[in-house]
Amino acid sequence: MSYAIIGFGKIGQALAKAFARNGIEVSVATTRDPESFASDTAAIGPTIIPKKLAEAVEADVVFLAVRFEQYPDVAKALPTWQGKTIVDVTNAYGVPPEKLEGQLSAKVVAQAFAGARLVKGFNHLSATVLGQDPAVHGGRRVVFLASDDDGATTDIGALAKDLGFAPIDLGRLSEGGMLVHGRGNSWGRLIFKDLVKFDDKS
Repeated sequence: MSYAIIGFGKIGQALAKAFARNGIEVSVATTRDPESFASDTAAIGPTIIPKKLAEAVEADVVFLAVRFEQYPDVAKALPTWQGKTIVDVTNAYGVPPEKLEGQLSAKVVAQAFAGARLVKGFNHLSATVLGQDPAVHGGRRVVFLASDDDGATTDIGALAKDLGFAPIDLGRLSEGGMLVHGRGNSWGRLIFKDLVKFDDKS
């Protein structure tokens, strides 16, 4: 399984740190030339590989960590996203609901990445918190996942565990996905909730 992070702002770098911490290779791309941020990826770790956008999107799993307004530019990088999984880490806070035609932002993103399985996830934490070691006080920091594809949720949940997090499945985008959704002037109820899960040892 190959992984890529599209976007190398604060959230993209926080995700890259999680991969580096666990020695998992991940490609990183932006709309810029990879040489322009190669020193930054090297500073995070040797498993963080800067690539051109056209190369990075060949990965099996693509983390969409750009500003919400930039998702169409990434979607155009391939004619079809069939067989790939998109992890939508974007937040549409500040985007008027009418611009989303009343839909959840994740639904809008899913339509742009035709053929892909989409999982909303890793978006409810601030970059500062997301970039920290998820091992906290003997537990693991929670990441919420929502998708209309149960298999995709399972696969990304397994990856989240490999990255040290405790994944919690919120169900479908139109159900639990509402809890980690932002648009207009409102945030879902689980946004910014920094929770820790402790394994039941009984």
